[in-house]
Amino acid sequence: MVNGRENWASKIGFVLAAAGSAVGLGNIWRFPYVTGEHGGAAFLIIYLIAIVLIGYPVMVTEISLGRSTQKNPVGAFKALAPNTSWWLVGALGVLTGFVILSYYSVIAGWSLAFMVNSLGGFPQGIEAAEELFMGHITGVGTPILYHAIFMVLTAGIIAAGVVKGIQRAVQFLMPILAILLVLVVLRSLTLEGAGEGLAFLFAPDFGAVTGNTFLSAVGQAFFTLSLGMGAILTYGSYLSNKDEIPGSAAQIIGFDTGLAIVAGLAIFPAFFALIGTEEVAMESVGLVFITLPAVFAEMPMGTIFGFLFFLLLSIAALTSAISLLEVVVAYVIDEHHWPRTMAAVVVGAIIFVVGIPPILGYSTWDGFSFAGMDILDTYDFFADSIFLPLGGVLTSIFAGHVWGTRNVIEEANRGNVSFRVGYWISPLLKYVIPLGVFVVMVFGVLEALGIIG
Repeated sequence: MVNGRENWASKIGFVLAAAGSAVGLGNIWRFPYVTGEHGGAAFLIIYLIAIVLIGYPVMVTEISLGRSTQKNPVGAFKALAPNTSWWLVGALGVLTGFVILSYYSVIAGWSLAFMVNSLGGFPQGIEAAEELFMGHITGVGTPILYHAIFMVLTAGIIAAGVVKGIQRAVQFLMPILAILLVLVVLRSLTLEGAGEGLAFLFAPDFGAVTGNTFLSAVGQAFFTLSLGMGAILTYGSYLSNKDEIPGSAAQIIGFDTGLAIVAGLAIFPAFFALIGTEEVAMESVGLVFITLPAVFAEMPMGTIFGFLFFLLLSIAALTSAISLLEVVVAYVIDEHHWPRTMAAVVVGAIIFVVGIPPILGYSTWDGFSFAGMDILDTYDFFADSIFLPLGGVLTSIFAGHVWGTRNVIEEANRGNVSFRVGYWISPLLKYVIPLGVFVVMVFGVLEALGIIG
């Protein structure tokens, strides 16, 4: 412990926890689809450049902010910029984590439900699969039950503490996630006609690259790493001074990107081999909860692999969810001195209640609409399109112009480092990242509101 604060018991515990935070539901379905849509390997090249220029510097910054202060997001900004309003940036991170988890748990509950449903086999055909999905989400009692089960699992892990709860959970769950994903990949690649899916995912098509491709790459690089929501900063606050930051950040990003690519290998070869068309639901929840169940219904041993897929999807959701809840719980513990167990239970219960309206938005409150969006999509719009990028922009500005990039670099290079962060990140934090992420935020908001196509 440092100043009475619990620390990670090992470097791998921190890396797996942070990687678990980054690897979530969005990696499993969004990254592969965006890659194929924007030119396959051509998009991957642009994405990797965005990771180096944006993702890595911001991750190093957030970890450094956390370790330097040994505090939650609000406390960190208060400590480094006392008697100013910069603590509001930390408060935005806490709010973002709270909002995201409230509807993230609902979607994770769907995954748990489909894991159970898979044991009886999925119905054949897209229409039957769509009917199954709509029948589930338009219910009330069953979605709320699975939402509650997922929140109980998440709060239980957080209540146990950093080492006995979070670290122990991710050291058990992340290897299982990787093994399950490999099993599904092996089955997918052995299906006749899988090559078309590989071509969709990896064949470089530079003709498909547009201005929107660069925006998508920047957005994916930023959002997939759990940056701007206080999760990485909070996890960084449990590092000791001897722990390495530069290498750990690189490993986290490697885990996240690698698993996202492997997820594409699990999904699209099977999709093209068994469905053979791009005309059915391929994006967002449609791909996961409608198209894939139809794929598993056609696949030999589909019941087994359907169960494995939704099990790994649920694990990915859980490792992300515990990081989101920890952001809020750490704030309550540090700033209001609550016991960890009470903080986890009370905060978890409140988030559960806040997550009920998105469920009712498909049934009792289905008449609600904000700019054409239902309740769940409205939650997601404010969190993903406004809160997250705004938090990233303000964190970069703070690091570049208030705390100072010299302090970021010195903090990052403390301890037993395998390589050092150089001053090349200084202009990125000061100018490139704030401008780049701000542009992504503006275009994302305008697109979500239907102002631009």
